[in-house]
Amino acid sequence: MAELATIARPYAEALDQSVTGADALALIPQLQSLAAVAAHPDMQQLADNPKVSAKQVIEVLTGVVQTSLDPKVTNLLRTVVENSRLAALPEIASQFNALVKSRSGTSDATIESAFPIDAAQLPQVVAALEKRFGRKLNATVAVNPQLIGGIRVVVGDEVLDTSVRARLEKMRLALAA
Repeated sequence: MAELATIARPYAEALDQSVTGADALALIPQLQSLAAVAAHPDMQQLADNPKVSAKQVIEVLTGVVQTSLDPKVTNLLRTVVENSRLAALPEIASQFNALVKSRSGTSDATIESAFPIDAAQLPQVVAALEKRFGRKLNATVAVNPQLIGGIRVVVGDEVLDTSVRARLEKMRLALAA
């Protein structure tokens, strides 16, 4: 939803500007935990209830997360709840994660392969992909037998599809034209 992304951007950027380096990396798990709880429909219903104060919503959220939160995360949470933007918290966490990773020159990558990638081959594959995309990648591997062969890599909004299925699809489109 574009509207949530638009709402979330200033919050994520403000938090990103208030922290540096390793501090930012430490906030990512805290935000993700809060976002997971905030995304629950029961939590949304509680936050939307006019009989429940912002302080009570914050207490419930922090109680469910059960981890000590950085004061900057607590301040962000308070601001988000007081402005009735709890629904945007998962998007805020996602955008903050992307901002931190882009600043550090890393990206998350999903590698889909038709067959399991051997543990000895994975570092070579990741190194080749890092060279191709021009940044450090945090790779996760998934097996997708529908690819038939080859790999499909998703890094942010970039897709590198060298699978047999993609090649067959290209041939089908060329023959149909």
